[in-house]
Amino acid sequence: MFGRAGTVLVSASSSSSTTTLYKPAKNPSPFLGLLNKNSSRKSNSFVSAPLYGSVIRRGYYTSSSRMESSSSSFVARASAQPLANADALIDSVETFIFDCDGVIWKGDKLIEGVPDTLDMLRSKGKRLVFVTNNSTKSRKQYGKKFETLGLNVSEEEIFASSFAAAAYLKSINFPTDKKVYVIGEDGILKELELAGFQYLGGPDDGGKKIELKPGFLMEHDHNVGAVVVGFDRYFNYYKVQYGTLCIRENPGCLFIATNRDAVTHLTDAQEWAGGGSMVGALIGSTQREPLVVGKPSTFMMDYLANKYDARVSFSFLSAHSFGIQKSQICMVGDRLDTDILFGQNGGCKTLLVLSGVTSLSMLQNPNNSIQPDFYTNKISDFLSLRAATV
Repeated sequence: MFGRAGTVLVSASSSSSTTTLYKPAKNPSPFLGLLNKNSSRKSNSFVSAPLYGSVIRRGYYTSSSRMESSSSSFVARASAQPLANADALIDSVETFIFDCDGVIWKGDKLIEGVPDTLDMLRSKGKRLVFVTNNSTKSRKQYGKKFETLGLNVSEEEIFASSFAAAAYLKSINFPTDKKVYVIGEDGILKELELAGFQYLGGPDDGGKKIELKPGFLMEHDHNVGAVVVGFDRYFNYYKVQYGTLCIRENPGCLFIATNRDAVTHLTDAQEWAGGGSMVGALIGSTQREPLVVGKPSTFMMDYLANKYDARVSFSFLSAHSFGIQKSQICMVGDRLDTDILFGQNGGCKTLLVLSGVTSLSMLQNPNNSIQPDFYTNKISDFLSLRAATV
């Protein structure tokens, strides 16, 4: 399903990473790590990393999937325009990609007007895809959540970062005799199991404690070839230490993050610390940057293009696209640094909704360098704005 990913060479010799692009070897190792610039290795050393874990800036992949706050990292864009003509946008788009948290629901509460909006788009023949960075559920479990909320969404239309982690490992032919250590919840475990991978950790390690005493040495499984970190309500010091040992001591062990979201919506009452807080702990202890498979990484965008046979290349390796034009895809989300950047990295139209994390003042802050094409209050504005233009 996937072509071989190209690879980035990252120089650790200076504070501003030097990125060298080259074609992959015929049989690239599935264990390609990413070297943090603060690594204790020699300053002139290079290490390779699969491109899918990177963010595109100015049309190229860089060494980290982390979004920098500096405006110089991004191509200057015109300020976002309020969505005034919903019909024009709808008519120009064939596929709508929706984030879930903050767009479709908040916690377990459906956002007003969502069912009617989705029904209207389907009636006009639009393809709908739902992409979430939340890794706590599998695609099947998310299907049940949509059903519980009264939404008719098939499992094939859902792409969660838990699924992306398993799909990424399959795409690089991760050896099935190696194990995956999971810092995360049930969604990641279920997707790894469906993909045929061995795993350990997850919620089962949530109750484990370390009894520190003189001479104590914590053992770990040397057959772990990847550590996957996602949002984890059972996060503890045992998991941090176990994951750290695997990444630092197992040769070639991959460090994979489902996302680096700062906050999430566990309830509709307030924002809660997101998966980025768990990932950050491992970055601190390993001095390594993770390979991110969720938004804004383009891995899921590439996967969608392959799945729907759109024959669209979202990588810098191709200057042409066939079939569905990228301009016929619209990413709808509530986060600038994940949803909107994800759409922009894929060359899609972007619509920011203010029903989740991002407020209008945050969007219009002079220090914000990420500008969507349009913004509106919530996706049900598709209905009211259509009515206003009739």
